[in-house]
Amino acid sequence: MAAFFLPRASDDEQAERLYEALAEFAGCEPAPPGRRVHAIAFGQDGARWVAEVGAELRGERTTQQLRRGELIERTETLTSTTRVLAVYPGTPFVVVTDAQPITGTASEWANPFTAQPDEVTLFDAP
Repeated sequence: MAAFFLPRASDDEQAERLYEALAEFAGCEPAPPGRRVHAIAFGQDGARWVAEVGAELRGERTTQQLRRGELIERTETLTSTTRVLAVYPGTPFVVVTDAQPITGTASEWANPFTAQPDEVTLFDAP
């Protein structure tokens, strides 16, 4: 587990302000300390993705193919240049990234986007 932080915040006070501002941008409520989300894993379009605060979105897709009577399994690594700025718990969870409209960076992901995680990692309680 990790202590609460947000990319681009230089200190704890700025991280708190940014966390609240990003929640407002995403149209959701900021989580109280102790319930803040560090990372989630979720399924999307047949792949398993991980959204971790401060890291680029990453995923894996496993496919199976029958070849000469043998089942061949292939795992493809998926990457995105989209960096996660914050994850807010809820139904569904809300993920805010550094893509448009926050920066000029284009992304294949909406910003913010929603996900139903099957795995959740919280930041350390303060």
